[in-house]
Amino acid sequence: MCGIAGFLQDSSLKDGAAAVVERMARTIAHRGSDDSGVWLDRDAGIALSHRRLSIIDVSPAGHQPMVSHSGRFVISYNGEIYNFGDIRREVDESPGGITWRGGSDTEVLLAAIDRWGVAGTLERLNGMFAFAVWDRKTRVLTLARDRMGEKPLYFGSSGGVFLFGSELKALRAHPAFEAQLDRDSLSGMLRYDYVPAPHTIWRGIFKLEPGHFVEIGEGGRNIGTTAPYWSLRNAAADGSTNPLPDGPELAGELHILLLDSVGQRMVADVPLGAFLSGGIDSSLIVALMQAQSSRPVRTFTIGFDVAKFDEAPHAKSVAAHLGTDHTELYVTAQDALDVIPRLPVMWDEPFGDSSQIPTYLVSAMSRRDVTVALSGDGGDELFGGYERYKSTLRNWRQIQRWPLSARHSLATLIKRAARSSLWPGPLARVATAIGSRSFDDLYELKVSRGQDPDRLVLGDNDRAGPMAGALPFLACPSEKMLYRDLLYNLPDDILTKVDRAAMATSLEVRAPFLDHRVVEYAWRLPMSAKLDGRNGKVILRTLLQRYLPARLVDRPKMGFSVPVESWLRGPLRKWAEDLLSQDRLSSQGVLDPAAVRRLWRDFLSGKPRHDRMLWNLLMFQEWFDTAVEKPGERNGAADAPATLN
Repeated sequence: MCGIAGFLQDSSLKDGAAAVVERMARTIAHRGSDDSGVWLDRDAGIALSHRRLSIIDVSPAGHQPMVSHSGRFVISYNGEIYNFGDIRREVDESPGGITWRGGSDTEVLLAAIDRWGVAGTLERLNGMFAFAVWDRKTRVLTLARDRMGEKPLYFGSSGGVFLFGSELKALRAHPAFEAQLDRDSLSGMLRYDYVPAPHTIWRGIFKLEPGHFVEIGEGGRNIGTTAPYWSLRNAAADGSTNPLPDGPELAGELHILLLDSVGQRMVADVPLGAFLSGGIDSSLIVALMQAQSSRPVRTFTIGFDVAKFDEAPHAKSVAAHLGTDHTELYVTAQDALDVIPRLPVMWDEPFGDSSQIPTYLVSAMSRRDVTVALSGDGGDELFGGYERYKSTLRNWRQIQRWPLSARHSLATLIKRAARSSLWPGPLARVATAIGSRSFDDLYELKVSRGQDPDRLVLGDNDRAGPMAGALPFLACPSEKMLYRDLLYNLPDDILTKVDRAAMATSLEVRAPFLDHRVVEYAWRLPMSAKLDGRNGKVILRTLLQRYLPARLVDRPKMGFSVPVESWLRGPLRKWAEDLLSQDRLSSQGVLDPAAVRRLWRDFLSGKPRHDRMLWNLLMFQEWFDTAVEKPGERNGAADAPATLN
């Protein structure tokens, strides 16, 4: 796994260009500690840089940026192409074969682009990746990202220069970067825990969306429209329209597909292991790994000193049954406090998923023994694993018993009562749920941290949430939830969390469930293979029972969460109070001091729980303190001062 960065301008590069792009790469040195490189075309105004974490072909033959055999294309690439062996054989069988320099997937990727172009190559790839490839003939730069969004890529024009990189800090290291806070994006983060794509916390800078590519020409002045080379929407629509007939053979077909996906992701020239929480997803991935390994698989898990959040004992039982070489680490509030100051630098923009802390800690623990770890990410979104799926369906059935007009009248009465209640927030949320016009609206409420977080942000324009207009092509409520989470929550929250946490420790994480073949097959499964009214992930449970006894399979889902509420009332209270102080909020001029202080007082008094919203506010405050008020201290980078307009 690696990191990429670069820029394109409409004038020749000056003498300091190499130092600038090297500085951009240096900010993401944690993504690749084994090697670094820079490539420039001064006349064309293009500069590429790379940081390498050697996984496949650890020799110098994999050095990047890399020039194709024809000399036409130059690439800076982050990721793994799991079917690169098949593509290499296809290249060998095509006219005009080449003499390979080494065994890296980067060289194969370039050779494929030489033969079939970028678009033709993207259709052939099975992997996780983000890359920038420069065409020396047409002077066009192309950026591309993998289908499900496992690897990040940011881009945008700032100060007349087109910038791109694996993380925002790389872009900000360029002297032309203009750091302007996007308040609408902040409202999105407070609502969902993350800034929804394609936006970022910085105005004019964007995330390249999963399964898309974009071409940039004319020295960075002409930025084309991002275009999909693979569509989750099409996969969902095709699967919904043409589902497979239900039957016992479905589990067998999925088993074969997952075995192949796991096997491909076990190919590495460095030590390999897996995250194991003891849940359905990670347990199945580990079982499939152990079934294909000649020695015990290395597994790693995190435990908590708060019992209701602790899955470590169950993970230990799963590991013992499967025969893995297991390691566990228990996390305390002090461990969290020690990590918090590092979070803004790791994530680069405000990010509120509190499981970022144990994800980082399990990554750091794993990295002591392995360089690659497999995970169960994607299983919940593909196979219906979240508890909110069942509760939303249940609530919708209850709501629909009443005519819409009656529900609206009841909602109005509850809202009036809420104004004089001790619990105005929860009552207002209940009223909104009852008055939901559609299932889409109800689920949007379910995944939001607050009804109107924009009221906390001064100068926000109340940008519509991503749910609006996203799901009309799906009729089944269950499918709507899965699609929405795959489109937004998975890449912008789950995969962002894992990428930053793991890359901060130079660990590569691979997710077998996100093989696009598995994704497409999952969408063809009948809903009865996912949600049966009592359990989610029905078909995954069936598969796991081939490897584990029922007592280790049939248990309530806990999730990879942390005890935020008890931490904020206890050991993290002073830290929170400092960040949410009246003076600090007033001097910053971003958040509404009165509204924020009211939330904090209500929380401390034991009124309705606001811990998730407060955590998001605290993550923004911690980020703001580092990125805006003390910008020059981040990784030693010469960051541009931020403006708040």
